[in-house]
Amino acid sequence: MPDENGRRLTSISDYYSAIQLRSDRWSALREAADRLAEIGPEGRGVVKAAQRVDALFEALAPIEVYWAFPGLHAFDHMRRQHEHKSWDELAFSVRRVVRALTSGAYRRRHVPLARDEADSEDIEDESTIPIEARALARPYFEVLIVDDLHEQQERWLRASLARMRRSEDPFIYEPVMVPSLEDALIAILFNHNIQAVIVRPGLRLKSQNTLPILTRYLTRIGNEDVDSLMPSQYAPELCRLIEKVRPELDAYLITDRSVEEIAGHDLGRCRRVFYNQEDFLELHLNILRGVNARYKSPFFTALKEYSKQPTGVFHAMPISRGKSITRSHWIQDMGAFYGPNIFLAETSATSGGLDSLLEPHGPIKEAQELAARAFGAKHTFFATNGTSTCNKIVVQALVRPGDIVLVDRDCHKSHHYGMVLAGAEVVYLDSYPLHEYSMYGAVPIREIKHQLLALKETGKLDRVRMLLLTNCTFDGIVYNVERVMEECLAIKPDLVFLWDEAWFAFARFGPTYRQRTAMNTANFMRERLRGEDHRKAYEAQQAELGEAPDTETLLDTRLLPPPNARVRVYSTQSTHKTLTALRQGSMIHVNDQDFKGEVEQSFHEAYMTHTSTSPNYQIIASLDVGRRQVELEGFEFIQRQVEAAMSLRRAIHTHPLLQKYFKVLTAGDMIPEQYRESGVSSYYDPEQGWADFWECWSQDEFVLDATRVTLAVGGTGWDGDTFKTKILMDRFGIQINKTSRNTVLFMTNIGTTRSSVAYLIEVLVEIAKELDDLLDDASKMERRAFERRVRSLVEDLPPLPDFSRFHDAFRCADHATPEGDIRSAFFLAYDEDNCDYLDLHGELKEAMSSGRELVSASFIIPYPPGFPILVPGQVISEEILAFMRALDVNEIHGYRPDLGLRVFTDEALARHASRTLAKAAE
Repeated sequence: MPDENGRRLTSISDYYSAIQLRSDRWSALREAADRLAEIGPEGRGVVKAAQRVDALFEALAPIEVYWAFPGLHAFDHMRRQHEHKSWDELAFSVRRVVRALTSGAYRRRHVPLARDEADSEDIEDESTIPIEARALARPYFEVLIVDDLHEQQERWLRASLARMRRSEDPFIYEPVMVPSLEDALIAILFNHNIQAVIVRPGLRLKSQNTLPILTRYLTRIGNEDVDSLMPSQYAPELCRLIEKVRPELDAYLITDRSVEEIAGHDLGRCRRVFYNQEDFLELHLNILRGVNARYKSPFFTALKEYSKQPTGVFHAMPISRGKSITRSHWIQDMGAFYGPNIFLAETSATSGGLDSLLEPHGPIKEAQELAARAFGAKHTFFATNGTSTCNKIVVQALVRPGDIVLVDRDCHKSHHYGMVLAGAEVVYLDSYPLHEYSMYGAVPIREIKHQLLALKETGKLDRVRMLLLTNCTFDGIVYNVERVMEECLAIKPDLVFLWDEAWFAFARFGPTYRQRTAMNTANFMRERLRGEDHRKAYEAQQAELGEAPDTETLLDTRLLPPPNARVRVYSTQSTHKTLTALRQGSMIHVNDQDFKGEVEQSFHEAYMTHTSTSPNYQIIASLDVGRRQVELEGFEFIQRQVEAAMSLRRAIHTHPLLQKYFKVLTAGDMIPEQYRESGVSSYYDPEQGWADFWECWSQDEFVLDATRVTLAVGGTGWDGDTFKTKILMDRFGIQINKTSRNTVLFMTNIGTTRSSVAYLIEVLVEIAKELDDLLDDASKMERRAFERRVRSLVEDLPPLPDFSRFHDAFRCADHATPEGDIRSAFFLAYDEDNCDYLDLHGELKEAMSSGRELVSASFIIPYPPGFPILVPGQVISEEILAFMRALDVNEIHGYRPDLGLRVFTDEALARHASRTLAKAAE
């Protein structure tokens, strides 16, 4: 329904999430109510204005069922104000609601909506309240109660819980009541304030809500058959589904069934079962206790307590307690900038309850255990010097010299250096290339299986130790973790998996994302492999394959692992990159069935090797608090993060000026069709609206992380690095860190706001307008020059090179499989007499033309893309040289422009080859 200015309610199809829809509908209702109050009952346009308010109330009605504020009673009261034409009162009430929702005031205090009850029309914005005052406020949450109650029963239940409140309670909460299992699932996926769910025996199965944007949430529970449930199963099944969908939530089951009946059901993370009683005090205390279990941050609390102690410092670190700063006449500005607490909490002592990171027994140990629970791991270890160190720890702990490791070639450089330290024989796996955008995707499962089967055929499978993959990649390509693990275990049942999830720590707390995380998949597979259904499916597949299936058959079959396969999974996460933690705060998560018996000792040795004896306690505290945050509000923040990215996608897709110079790369652009079984090619289409990407995330071999928006900028005539540095950063203060030759990557995070997205769109529009003006005034030759620059960035792109091979001097004698000894090549280059430097554009080309086989003596890492295109011991190919010559980046790590490319001499290679052969003959 349009208003008097011709504006229409935006269509539901314009919104990716119901949260955005709710926020915008309330803002629109405020404007409409204000307009109606201004017009008055007899004013011009009153009919249209009233119809617009009616339409907005209708749009909000099915949404408000799932929220405690303003609540259905207040919502119905506002509708009656409208029906009675009390439009001044309506406008006042709606303004109060919108301000409270925007500011978060309803979380801190009761917000009266009637004019005669309100102490002030002004509601203070939370951002204006001093952080010290906000820290003293009791956190607010909502409790979902699932039961089909009539109005009188509902009022009694609310009143009974309200009477249990005490002034000493650490938190405050308000109830939200829904009647059915489906409504409960919609609520926990829609309302991020919900922290606990009370499941009562009177619930029904189906929701009466038909709003598509809400019922779409039901698809995210996966392939669950709830229609066949008996009424007696509704409550236990809901408890199980709550754990599947949002495992961080607490569930409480109230049942009138016997202990024996309920005991056999899977109740998920149900914290307490109440049998046929209404013990409201016990229920209230359990709710608070459950939330407090997630709110606890043992190390941060210990650090705060330490900072309050009067201490005489007689150890290292003059900065401890801030003494070297407060006594200084020259660095007082540092103390003023950081404030006193950071120095009061700084120490090198492990006493006073602060614990040791290397041998934790107190609050650090407890903090790591809480992190393991939060991320679904069996063990979690904190790191204060980044995920680069985490990667080296895991590799050193698990890989012995001579072990074969399969590694995606374009993984982070720390993995390559980890292979050197461990002495691994490396088989590099090639990702599929995206030549058009000068970037790589991910490694197809067929390529991984091909290498494993080749190693098996040559009798080397027993030496294969680990598969190392990046999930998700910097550009946002996410693996089907379950499929990779099950098919690899079918070939090598004790294979160890290291998933580099540096950019994926947030994924645990989004239901769609969680299914593709290492820890979630490990837990699922451990349970699945024990099941009778899996045993039967495995035996059936083995019978179908026969005793000696050929390689092509195995490559074409989705293989099932044997029931006795060992689930051995590690993931490393840069907590600081995607969650709240200080820089270099990272975690190692372990879900390895053989960790205790085989790995624990070597892991601790590796941890000791790489971890500082003087770790930064502020980083550890930030990891502790960051874990607390994501257990309590990670779901909300990640919803908003995805919403921000989707809004950016839609804005660029639909803006006619932006489409002239920019293109948002879709899943169809970044993932070849053969890896997208669902057929979903884009998350947003201007004609079709939003695609619910649950389907592709549940089945496709690769999917695209929606929180990353890769923008092709070749149409502007600027390469990615120039656009990043000279345009976005220097002119507009927009910071990004990933580019390719013709793209830039915008990464949303849990701190991204809708205002940030709006500013970015404004900047892109301004850039596009300037280009329009520039070309409008350009001469014929200037236009040609512009078109030539665009063509060089969009069409004339150098093909991305694959990994060539290791030189024979660094390979095993049979040369049947591609693994290479990267460690010996790395250390052979330590002797300068073994190396030579050849100019990239002269001597190197001449040497290759003469037939000489050139071998890199260094890691060569152009940035971007930021991973090695050459490693020590690798043969230099014509394709790699062509790619290097075409690079127009500022940094190529390992390459000396003044000297040239570092290569091994022929004599050094011959000597090393003879030593290798002699050693093999012994």
